[in-house]
Amino acid sequence: MPELPEVETVRAGLAPVVAGALITGVRVLEPRSLRRHVGPPGSFENELVGSRIDAAVRRGKFLWMPLQDRDRALVAHLGMSGQVLLREVNAPDDRLLRIRIGIESPGHGPLDLAFVDQRIFGSMAVDELVDGDAFAAGFGADDTRVPSQVAHIARDPLDPAFDDAAFLKALKRRGSGIKRVLLDQTLLSGIGNIYADEALWAAQLHYDTAADSLTKPRATTLLAELRSVLARALEDGGTSFDAQYVNVNGASGYFSQRLNAYGQQGTPCARCGTPIARASFMNRSSHFCPHCQRLPRTRARL
Repeated sequence: MPELPEVETVRAGLAPVVAGALITGVRVLEPRSLRRHVGPPGSFENELVGSRIDAAVRRGKFLWMPLQDRDRALVAHLGMSGQVLLREVNAPDDRLLRIRIGIESPGHGPLDLAFVDQRIFGSMAVDELVDGDAFAAGFGADDTRVPSQVAHIARDPLDPAFDDAAFLKALKRRGSGIKRVLLDQTLLSGIGNIYADEALWAAQLHYDTAADSLTKPRATTLLAELRSVLARALEDGGTSFDAQYVNVNGASGYFSQRLNAYGQQGTPCARCGTPIARASFMNRSSHFCPHCQRLPRTRARL
């Protein structure tokens, strides 16, 4: 599933094109891609055509485009395999195209936004903007309002308004394994399987270490490693293992070449040489070094 670096790469690519753009047309080829939209496909089109996009904004894994002079936004969630691609108006439809939105961009002329999704777990919706806190709701705009579908999502570690102290206090109230806590988007957003594994490897923490057992220095180190791995992945345009994770121009990210844990089972740990292990975790997998990331004895006996 695309995580913060992949979604932010898409947002950054869209921002200069969609800001101020007039929506000129909408085609919905797959109604299931509107599962989070309240109303029939026709209302999705009616609410968008003739509106102008104000900006491209992201919080965690959610991306939205506020509509100028309206209390609503076009919300995109990429799900497992969703893509938002920029296409020339006359370009043929992508094979897995689900929604195509025509725009007139002030700086780039007529273009189409193509929402492509292989597994149809992603979606688009027009959603109302609701009041947030006193800070910008996400990256890309100063508006404090957030789509109602995103209001429950916490800020991510790269957000200037992220509250380090509150996060560290929250860890002390969680007895679950630390990776399970990191994947809780209501506590910390933007982190999925890939970057949780990478940050835990860097912090030398086993994925099942109880969150409330972490000392403040170790928890602070983990938070620093989360920020570091996310920043490095952003520099590389995210992590791409196949053609599903691409930017708005269809180019793949290359952070996969710098992974130390995720997907590296059987290869030597870059720190100690022990083969990286893979274990079943929440219907997916965790990747870790059995030597560098040992489970504390008290936890191992549970």
